[in-house]
Amino acid sequence: MESKVIHTTEYNPTAEEDQDQSIIRRIQRLTLHLNPTLPSRQLDHLQLLTCSARAKISVNAQQLSDYMRGKHRDIQERVFEYFNSRPDLQTPIEISKDEHRELCLRQLLGLVREAGIRPFRYVVEDPEKYFAIAEAVGSVDMSLGIKMGVQYSLWGGSVLNLGTKKHRDKYFDGIENMEYLGCFAMTELHHGSNVQGLQTVATFDPLTDEFVINTPNDGAIKWWIGNAAVHGKFATVFAKLMLPTHDPKGDSDMGVHAFIVPIRDLRTHKTLPGIEIQDCGHKVGLNGVDNGALRFRSVRIPRDNLLNRFGDVSREGIYTSSLPSINKRFAATLGELVGGRVVLAHSSVGVLKIAVTIATRYSLLRQQFGPPKQPEISILDYQSHQHKLMPMLASVYAFHFATLNLVEKYSEMKKCHDEQLMGDVHALSAGLKAYVTSYTAKSLSICRESCGGHGYAAVNRFGSLRNDHDIFQTFEGDNTVLLQQVAADLLKQYKEKFQGGTLAVTWNYLRESMNTYLSQPNPVTARWEGEDHLRNPKFQLDAFRYRTSRLLQSVVIRLRKHSKTLGSFGAWNRCLNHLLTLAESHIESVILAKFIDAVRSCPDASSRAALKLVCDLYALDRIWNDIGTYRNVDYVAPNKAKAIHKLTEYLSFQVRNIARELVDAFDLPDYVTRAPIGMQSPAEAYTHYTHYVGF
Repeated sequence: MESKVIHTTEYNPTAEEDQDQSIIRRIQRLTLHLNPTLPSRQLDHLQLLTCSARAKISVNAQQLSDYMRGKHRDIQERVFEYFNSRPDLQTPIEISKDEHRELCLRQLLGLVREAGIRPFRYVVEDPEKYFAIAEAVGSVDMSLGIKMGVQYSLWGGSVLNLGTKKHRDKYFDGIENMEYLGCFAMTELHHGSNVQGLQTVATFDPLTDEFVINTPNDGAIKWWIGNAAVHGKFATVFAKLMLPTHDPKGDSDMGVHAFIVPIRDLRTHKTLPGIEIQDCGHKVGLNGVDNGALRFRSVRIPRDNLLNRFGDVSREGIYTSSLPSINKRFAATLGELVGGRVVLAHSSVGVLKIAVTIATRYSLLRQQFGPPKQPEISILDYQSHQHKLMPMLASVYAFHFATLNLVEKYSEMKKCHDEQLMGDVHALSAGLKAYVTSYTAKSLSICRESCGGHGYAAVNRFGSLRNDHDIFQTFEGDNTVLLQQVAADLLKQYKEKFQGGTLAVTWNYLRESMNTYLSQPNPVTARWEGEDHLRNPKFQLDAFRYRTSRLLQSVVIRLRKHSKTLGSFGAWNRCLNHLLTLAESHIESVILAKFIDAVRSCPDASSRAALKLVCDLYALDRIWNDIGTYRNVDYVAPNKAKAIHKLTEYLSFQVRNIARELVDAFDLPDYVTRAPIGMQSPAEAYTHYTHYVGF
């Protein structure tokens, strides 16, 4: 197929330029004939979809939704329908902190005891279903989603994942039916992301066969502990396990372990002796979650309360573990807690779906200005507005498929416990959680701005969505720290590549074609600007992976250079911004690869064409946003950069034409989006909005 050259009224090529383009097209066609593997045969059929790019795509929102929502659609609809049937459990726009906390507890109790949805059993039996419930519950009220996560994923998950059979037998039923409301006490006032630096201590007393939990200083007070301020009865407390020895220097530090510590009486709910609990107070958002601070003063717990999957202490005070070192045990412990990152990444996409749905529907509804003496036009018909929202809509789709793949990988990992897959999920969950939550946080403000003054009304939800979601960037791992974990893993994989080791699945492209990606750009292909070429998935994926490979190679050289004078820590800090850019670039490559797979796998032709359009916009928008990097290494010539920019704007226009169908495919009922300006029926939007203020 001959490539099409993009022409617009802004650009009239000279005869010499026309001749250059003709030569380039001929070289391109000859190259394709001589090397048919250049556009991967697996992706050929996707290129054919570009033939109809100039016509408006017809898409059936219901068929696209069926493909998007997948096998757990029913459980999500059960959640939605339950809360729709209980107006008394719906969160009002104005509510005090204390009222919100009690409402959140009643919401969760209702979901479990009345609606009969038991999320805890799915943590073990079907993680994919648990994450689907979490996304739906977070759509009802983000505070409720977090409270459910604290109870079942964090407190409950720590008992299941870090404990053994005796703990599951004792606590499972109470956690599931919410008789045993609990906390996850890891973060301290002075330590959050650096879990190995926690200062709380648990010293074994062989005379009484107990552990003694102590907060040695104010910096070790457990802080921001969900469920602690009001409702919690137990806490999983992370502390350094200290064993008495005959060494006159003191105790033996066995590293950070997890312990079940009762904090309130089960019958009276009074705080137990030695436990001090303070309320962390009003927060920027998520005020339905009762965050508290915990101090322990010589709190004694039975030896059996040690969650002993990776390390145990005998009655005689002898420590045993199947893992040989503190670092190995620590890594295994944290490796079992990645589910929190998975659910945050997945739920963040759910938040973005709501915001983009509201902003898109309002932008189609709202009319403003227009040609002289003619009707006003929709604000989404303005190119500037398309530039704000359409790449964001494309990103929602990209993130949906990427996080869905992460959930599937996590579920598989929990079943097979494959060590390589565990490493893959750990790095991927860290990167996607950081990338997606940061993007969503920025996008929520853009969505608010795109709706003008009406976006500022609390009833239209952007304020609460933005405030409640903001902390997603911090908890379960600060995003900057998580991106450094991804970069460190990339460096490890790079080293493995050149030592003949086996690469994890996520890094396959480094093994398969690192030499190709690190080779000098082809001066001919650097000038190709035809639409078929730019919309070829192979070109897009190669561009993403080339950037990542260049960043990886260059940061390795820089780290080696600076290590000689600054040491390893100093060199890392000197290259930190470079490392963060590398991690983000890699995650974008993974996201695009999963999106391309999803397009290829879509069985419905019209839905596949729509997804291809959206995927192209996602890819080219990301390339254009970092066009300086590609220009600096001559991967993209000036004419090609200009063509990418023009095509990105045109694809935004094309996506605008099916924007209503694309957001409808998220299948979010009006009683879930709960924003008058974002209702499915344009005729009802202003009516409901004016009715809210009393007209």
